[in-house]
Order: sequence, then C-alpha cells, then structure tokens
Amino acid sequence: MRLLRKLHRNARAAREFVRGLVDTDHPLLVHVVPMRRCNIDCGYCNEFDKVSKPVPLEVMARRVAKLASLGASVVAFSGGEPMLHPQLDDIIRDIRRHGMLAGLITNGYFLSPKRIQALNDAGLDYLQISIDNIEPDDVSKKSLRLLDKKLRWLAEYAEFDVNINSVVGGGVRYPEDARHINQRARELGFSTSLGIIHDSDGLLKPLGGRERKVFDEVSRLINGPKQIFKNLYSGIRGFQENLVDGKPNDWYCRAGGRYLYICEHGLVHWCSQQRGTPGTPLETYGLAEIRREFMTPKWCAPYCTIGCVHRVSTMDYWRKPQTGGAPANAARSSVPS
Repeated sequence: MRLLRKLHRNARAAREFVRGLVDTDHPLLVHVVPMRRCNIDCGYCNEFDKVSKPVPLEVMARRVAKLASLGASVVAFSGGEPMLHPQLDDIIRDIRRHGMLAGLITNGYFLSPKRIQALNDAGLDYLQISIDNIEPDDVSKKSLRLLDKKLRWLAEYAEFDVNINSVVGGGVRYPEDARHINQRARELGFSTSLGIIHDSDGLLKPLGGRERKVFDEVSRLINGPKQIFKNLYSGIRGFQENLVDGKPNDWYCRAGGRYLYICEHGLVHWCSQQRGTPGTPLETYGLAEIRREFMTPKWCAPYCTIGCVHRVSTMDYWRKPQTGGAPANAARSSVPS
C-alpha cells in the first residue's frame, strides 16, 4: 500500500510540475492557516496565539474550493498548530477531492498511531516537522527527546512522505543539535532539510562560526548521494549559501503568484512574515492579482530565508523578469549589507 500510494503521489506531483512549467497563471504552493492557536510557544515564532478558535469547516471548504478554481497545485496547512483543528481530516479530504496535493506542517505533538492512520485515510500527501534542538529550552520545545517516539510511529505507520527539518540560527543554543536531528531522521528513512531561522521580518540572521560549521556539515549530508532522490524539493537550497555569508540573493520572488499564504481571516499575503501585503481577501483574488504579484519585486527578497518561497520561485527564475516598483535588491536599511 505504501509503495502504491507513493507511486500515485509521485505521478500527481509530476503532472503538477509539468503544468507549472507550461503555465505561470496559477499557484504552485499555498499555505493555509486553519488554526492560529498553538500548544507551544517557541521564542523565535511570531505565527501563533493562545486563544484563537478553529476556522469553521464550512469556511475552510469555501477557501479550498476557491484555491481549486485558481488552479493551485499543493495546499498545505500551517499555523499555529493545524492539528488542533478538530476537523482537519475533513479538510484534507476536501483538498484531495478537488484534485490538489495536501500537505501538513506540524510540531508533531499530537501524532499517535491512531492519528497517523487517520491522516493516511484522509489522503495526506506530505508532512513536515521542524525539530529545533535535542532538549527543550526557553527558545523551543520542538525537541528530539520529546518527539522521537512520534518519529518512530511515523516511520512505522505513515503512508505519506515525511520531511524532518532541522535549523540553525535564531538563538538556538546548541547548533550542533541539527547534526544529530538530521542523522536520526535519515536513520528512520525520512527526507531531511535544513533551515536558517529568520527574524520577525522573515530576513537573515547571519550565522556565527559554530553555526556555519554545522550548516556546512549538515548540508553535505543532505546533498549526499543517498539523499538526493528524497530531496528533489527540499534539496533546492543554493539560496542559503549566500545567506550564511551575509550576502544578498538576486532572484525573482513570486510570492502572491506562485506562492500564497492564506491567514485564518482568509486574506492573501506574500508569506507568513509579510502579513498585510497585499492582504487581499481570497474570495476576490483572481488572475489579475496572480499576474500582478508574479511580476512585483519584493523589497524583502535579497535577505529572505523562507525556503518554500525560494523553491517554488525557482521554476520561474529564467522567465518574465520582474519590472516596476522597488528593485528586488533594494532591501530595507535594517537588513545586513
């Protein structure tokens, strides 16, 4: 069953890849927030609260239908903690019913064998957990010691693809932990990625000496021959090479066109760190908005660390240079130079 599901998933992903090459007028990846509340509070995170209620199922159904009408390829849940939503599985089924791929970014706390099987049954395609350290501290509770049992359950029961993301920067006390987290994930057969924790604007925090050493070591593991076929998406990470040296990237950010971030209020934003821009209601978002944002240079692009936006924009780097507005390398004066 696992192999059949994987083959089917890969075929659907390949179809969407080809469609993305042919046509630029639809989103490749959409992150949707069904729940802003989170059960933990990581010191670097500005994407959660402790009081929000889940977005009602009927509202989520309308948003999913709208994304399908825009031709979205992948719809993934983020938060907050999306697994706090009591009807998450129903929303996943709705995404799949509309022919889109379904993803989930979770802190992993609510995973159990029964819950993993429910995600299998709902048709989840991708799951990602970001693990920040080995032992919990005042910066992050997303720790390997607390989550290792969950990872073992995923390895045993999950019929969807699992990626484990380790991080450096952002005040993480022991950057060497990323090396052990990456190794453990590979032992369990998961794909792995490495992120650089951003500041409150989604921008670069340059890495220190210890952090840079770990970054280089883990990068070599991620790009090794045994991992290459598991990292066709997360392995696109050349943009990080400049960032770790405090250098800007010259690229076309396609947020608002190829990538959409839909907050719990149903507004479309460039990304989680640029909420309010453009801040357009999803219900009125259409082809004109997709084309406008596809061609709009983003002030924050040179020092952006948000990997998912970089990766979906890679497909279109070679075509339709962005024009008008602020040039892509005109970052605010508060970022490193």
